[in-house]
Amino acid sequence: MHYSIIIPIYNEKNNIINLIYKIQHYLRRIKFEILIIDDDSNDGTKEFFKKVKFKKNIRFIIRKNKPRDLTQSVFLGIKRSKFNNLILMDGDLQHNPRYLPKICKIYDKKNTDFLICVRNFKVRSGLSILRFFSSVSLIKVINLILGFKSSDPMSGFFIFQKNIFNENKYKIYPFGFKILFSLLYATDKEVKVQEFKIKFNKRNKNKSKMNLKVLYHVIYSIIYHYFKKKF
Repeated sequence: MHYSIIIPIYNEKNNIINLIYKIQHYLRRIKFEILIIDDDSNDGTKEFFKKVKFKKNIRFIIRKNKPRDLTQSVFLGIKRSKFNNLILMDGDLQHNPRYLPKICKIYDKKNTDFLICVRNFKVRSGLSILRFFSSVSLIKVINLILGFKSSDPMSGFFIFQKNIFNENKYKIYPFGFKILFSLLYATDKEVKVQEFKIKFNKRNKNKSKMNLKVLYHVIYSIIYHYFKKKF
């Protein structure tokens, strides 16, 4: 199995180098590439990457199109990726790279469409109070309105096949910060989902990205997929 690891970032200069080194450490026995998709950061990330020399399997790509958007950054990463097996993870160190060998092994053996790293919502580890209750509430709404496909359809840490994206790219809600949710509900086919429970690290400086813009796109995408399903 070969993997393309897509990491969309915005102003993560203080985290990304540490994340890259950890990925390299844990995936020494697996062939992979890392695609850092920078959403035109203004914290000096671009200048930083010009100074640092990485191996050929690490690529830094700047997405200059506006407005800034995580889903659009992921689209660009998928387009530029070499391999069919794609791993998506955040660049803020909340998704611990130590899980990568385990989830790659499970994904390889289980012959699944999605391997999703899910949060344990029985505890509030690594999540702010706002993000914890917002996530729990939205997941309940998603599973109630659209039907159950995952216990954590808003996870940002998962493995999937590029062909699933290619077959459904015109059905995917193209904006926002929760692309897994849209990938799961864009296809009319029954998808095989394997879940792996992990402990999420605390976000850098414990700042949540859950805001009104994120909430707007999640709610709009629920409505979008509901009507596509009906009609």
